[in-house]
Amino acid sequence: MSRVSVITPAYNAALFLEEAVKSVQMQTFADWEMIIVDDCSTDSTFQIAALLAKEDKRIKVFQNERNSGVAFTRNVALDAATGEYIAFLDSDDMWLPQKLEKQVEFMDVKGYVLSYTDYQKFDSNTGERQNKIIRAPATMTAKRIYGNTSIGCLTVMVNRNKSGLFHMPLIGHTEDNITWQEILARGYTGYRLDMVLSLYREGNLSLTSGKQKAAKQQWSTYRDYYKFSIPKSVFYFAQYAFHAVKKHFY
Repeated sequence: MSRVSVITPAYNAALFLEEAVKSVQMQTFADWEMIIVDDCSTDSTFQIAALLAKEDKRIKVFQNERNSGVAFTRNVALDAATGEYIAFLDSDDMWLPQKLEKQVEFMDVKGYVLSYTDYQKFDSNTGERQNKIIRAPATMTAKRIYGNTSIGCLTVMVNRNKSGLFHMPLIGHTEDNITWQEILARGYTGYRLDMVLSLYREGNLSLTSGKQKAAKQQWSTYRDYYKFSIPKSVFYFAQYAFHAVKKHFY
């Protein structure tokens, strides 16, 4: 049994998967397993993952029977995970070498159930990091997270021995933030480790159109998933919009 299980969904990630895996293999903390689940890619993602697993027994590879989306795919990995700690790394992102060591130590010493770190975006074409550091609040509660989605999935670590089992909802959007909210709603507080330990790949999609889509999805989460009233949805959406602008532009 490994101390940390790394959850990695993959779909048409042939260009980036090896780089993501290498960032895990370069960790100063070695007691991990990496669970890659291929969501029926149409490129060579599965073959690359299988080859990497053959070379490193800490890597386990699964493949969905049909294309099922990122939440379902993460849940397959969660069901296969054996670690005390659960960490998340998408197939096109990367970690810095001390990510697991620093975060496990942070949670061990403090006894935290859920933690997250700072991260930076980097350009998919040039590999250059943006100057801006993305920081979520120092602490996060189940109520506060409704209006603040700044926790990066690639930075999150959960002590599943303490939190209990969890899965991501199959709604097609905002599933990661909902998952953190539902874990925190069990009576816990999330804590930030104030270090840049993760790198988020930013592609060529239009920033404006992407943010418009995210805003619509967030509104849908309030109304359709949480079943909030319109006034309550407006209240939290205003907070979400403020923090989204702050996150991306300041």
